[in-house]
Formats: sequence, C-alpha cells, structure tokens
Amino acid sequence: MPTTPSPTPPATCTYGIAPLAPYASDPRQSRGRRIPEPVPPTRTDFQRDRDRIVHSSAFRRLVYKTQVFLNHEGDMFRTRLTHSLEVAQVARSIARPLGLNEDLVETISLAHDLGHTPFGHAGQDALNECMKAFGGFEHNLQSLRVVDLLEQRYAAFDGLNLSFESREGILKHCSAANARRIEAQDPNGIAARFLNGQSPSLEAQLCNLADSIAYNCHDVDDGVRSGLLTVEQLQASTLFREHHQALVRQHPGLRDDPQRWLYETIRHMLSVQIYDVIEHSRALLAQHQPASADAARTLPPLIRFSDTAQQQARELKSLLYRELYRHDKVVRTTTLAQQVIRELFHAYLEQPERMKPSYARRVRPGSNPTETARTVADFIAGMTDRYALREHEKLTGYRIMKTT
Repeated sequence: MPTTPSPTPPATCTYGIAPLAPYASDPRQSRGRRIPEPVPPTRTDFQRDRDRIVHSSAFRRLVYKTQVFLNHEGDMFRTRLTHSLEVAQVARSIARPLGLNEDLVETISLAHDLGHTPFGHAGQDALNECMKAFGGFEHNLQSLRVVDLLEQRYAAFDGLNLSFESREGILKHCSAANARRIEAQDPNGIAARFLNGQSPSLEAQLCNLADSIAYNCHDVDDGVRSGLLTVEQLQASTLFREHHQALVRQHPGLRDDPQRWLYETIRHMLSVQIYDVIEHSRALLAQHQPASADAARTLPPLIRFSDTAQQQARELKSLLYRELYRHDKVVRTTTLAQQVIRELFHAYLEQPERMKPSYARRVRPGSNPTETARTVADFIAGMTDRYALREHEKLTGYRIMKTT
C-alpha cells in the first residue's frame, strides 16, 4: 500500500468502456428469470433489473433508513440509500478495468440493502431476536423476499422477477437452514452454492467487497462529522494515518481547514483500496484463468484485497467498532431503537389487524403462527425510521425519541 498522498492507478488499468472478459456475467447467457419474459428491445436483462430496483418502493424508502446515525439526527449523515449509491460507484470503478459486467454490479449494489430494517444493524438484531422462535431474521434473505415477493407492482407476478444473477448477488449471506429450505423450493437455484461450497459470480464477489470499502470510508466521515470520532483516534488506523499524515505534510496551508484534510484522506483511502483490489484480483484471474462465469463459480473467491490491504481494512473496521459503533451516545440511541422494534413486533403479533391493510389481509383466522410472525417482520422491516417511530407512538401512546 503506498504511503504517498497521491495514489496512482495500476499501470495496466484501462479507461473507457471495456469489453466483457470471458469470465464476466453475460446477460445473453443469463440463467433467466423465474417467470420467463421476452428480452427488452433496448436493454439487457441486467439493465432491466437495475431499472426495476430503482423504481421500487423499497428502494425509495432507503432514503429514510439508518446507516449508523438515525435518520433524524442530521441531514448530512449517510442513509441506506446514499450508502447503496456509494457502493455502486466503488463497484463500477473496479468492474470496468477487470472486464466485469458494470450493469450487474450496479444492480446488486443498489439492491443489496433493500431488506434492511429501520435503525440499521440495531433494528436487524432486535427483529432477529423477536423472530428467533419463528426462523429468525436475516437482512440478506429479506432483501431477496423484497424482490421475489413483497414488491407488488406487476400484474403477472409478485416481486420484481429479477434474473438469476441479480438474485444470486443479493443473497450474499445465508444460513445453512435457510439455504436448504430455498434449495428445496428451487433446486439448483441461488442457494445451491451455500450447500455446495461454491462461489457466487465475480460481480457478486465485487459488490461484497465494495460494500466493505464504502462502509469503512463513509463511516470515518460521518463519525468525525458527528463529533463522536476524532482525527486523533483515527491515527490508530494504519490506512488512515499514512494518508492523513502525508496530506498534512503536503498541504500545510490547510491547517485552518482540517475538514479538507479529512475529505482528502478519505478520498485517497478509497482510491488506494480500489487500486489494490484491481491489481490483486487481476493477478488472481490471470493465475486461475476462468474460461467463463460458471467456471469462476467453481474457484475460490478471486475478487479480493491483497493481504496487506485486507489487514488494514480489518484494523480500521475494528477501530470503528471500538470508538464509534459502541460509543455511549450511539448505544443509547440504538437501545431505544431496539425497544421500538420489539414493542412494534409484539403489538402487531397480538393485533395484526393494526398493521397496514395490505399486510393485515395476509393474516387470516387460524393462520399459522410462523406465517403471522413473518408477515409482521415483513411489515416492520419495510418501515423507515420515522414511520416506525410514528407507528410506535400511535400504538403505545408515548414518544420514545424526537423526530423531525
């Protein structure tokens, strides 16, 4: 990893529109949709998938869902929507020089958090706890439920009827129990790889890594902006320290504008990680030479950091957990948010008719308790932060935290 403040692209990096490599996902060779549809005349299947996601209700709701800081705590903090856009930007920056399918990586990036609950990971943990007796809650599996079932926009099918490759990338994690259940319903489908020990497409691998890169860098920005994280604390991160100190030396005139030092540091951190992934992945692809997208699935993950970059990313993530995510102020707020999720869940479980009508109709007299609980989880997971708080106040009669 370079220590200069001006990371340079790999010498072999190409710019402009690159042709697809043999190992890239080719929409003309897609494994198709669950319900066959004619190929659109002016778009590929992956472009159509992306467009369906952008026009979905779940995608629009991401603008009011927490990333780290609750949505009402400040207008400048990241939300699930801005995070998804940043993941897409990072993923496309890496996909092009590697010859991967940019449309597919954008599709997966924009859809990967569609199933996330309000209040970020705190909300997810609380809902998983509530659903423990009913099969649990996994936000990646919920994202799949959104695109396969919960979006109600088309006359011919529930969900968005996305292509196999897009759905495969959305389901980036899955428990063995859920994988077996999905496989029983859809043999040799998107869950088979979890049971067979195979890798997803290279585009899906890239999106998983881009998610981590974007997460670390924008949480540094939001953490400092919030006042809960200091530049001095960040010096414990090798990745941050090397670039920040070099920039301070190069631009001493910015001493009265430390925010610009911070922005420049984050920009360089992003660039150097992107270039590392390009170079290291290119070397692995040259070594293994997968002849097709399916051949790449039989190999270990090939879109990866170098060992040094991986260690530095983990070091930064550990620092963020220690100094930001577990900060007393964040914990106090997320504890209240978890209380909102738990009280909503139990209230709707006891009185499902109080849910939105489209969800309440799914609960009929004598319904299976697990199906009822899953419907409640679907309703809560689809809420925005502010909607959840309003519903909680309406159900309980008291306001647990302020909203804007």
